[in-house]
Amino acid sequence: MENNKVLFISQEITPYLPENSMSVLCRSLPQGIQERGKQIRTFMPRFGNINERRNQLHEVIRLSGMNLIIDDTDHPLIIKVASIQAARMQVYFIDNEDYFSRKNTIVDDDGKEFEDNDERIIFFARGVLETTKKLRWAPNVVHCQGWFTALAPLYIKKTMNDDPYFTGSKVVYSVFDDDFSNDLDSKIKEKAKLEGISDADLKVLEPANFVNLTKLAIDNSDGIIKGSENINPEIEQYIKDSGKPFLEYQTEDKYMDAYNEFYDQL
Repeated sequence: MENNKVLFISQEITPYLPENSMSVLCRSLPQGIQERGKQIRTFMPRFGNINERRNQLHEVIRLSGMNLIIDDTDHPLIIKVASIQAARMQVYFIDNEDYFSRKNTIVDDDGKEFEDNDERIIFFARGVLETTKKLRWAPNVVHCQGWFTALAPLYIKKTMNDDPYFTGSKVVYSVFDDDFSNDLDSKIKEKAKLEGISDADLKVLEPANFVNLTKLAIDNSDGIIKGSENINPEIEQYIKDSGKPFLEYQTEDKYMDAYNEFYDQL
């Protein structure tokens, strides 16, 4: 099989973060797809509440060292890796002291969403794609899971559409019931812009709320998966109206083969 490389960009993976429906799926899916004969690479943010010592994370010096400029400020990209021995797979972590040193994921101790979540998702998406290129690995399918990954489809389709590592990649986006409450910084449209991205491409982010961010991801994806049994109804209707390949929610006993088949059909 030629189309056998799947890049997983995930918001949460257990055991690095607490178990929930998303983190469990993002842990099991790469292993299951690997066991079905495909090559995989898996990325997630190195959130500050991940215990590096217990999970044996270590920096990959040859992949680290690049600076990503966001809003005219340099942010060093640090890549760490850990192994899930039982699954015979590695997980790469995107790290940066400015964005991921705090001991929380999306919200602070009071449940308030971080004001720089817009820059954090820009840094994460760009960091994953630049690191994949450094690995000299050209995925056939890129599967993005969770809103924290929502800018990756845009960058693949608009900025890296001529890049030899991504030019043939099909993008799959999974929508979960992980809505955030407050709008992201209104300046995200300027901060997120890279070569190949126009104002029109980002116009949907007015305002930059969960629904519109998800619409942006859908617009730049080749196929959509309903990752949670119940998702925002406006988004579900938007997916159906788009006419794009859409995989309905799959139960635990069926999703592995269904996802694998969905990749192949794309």
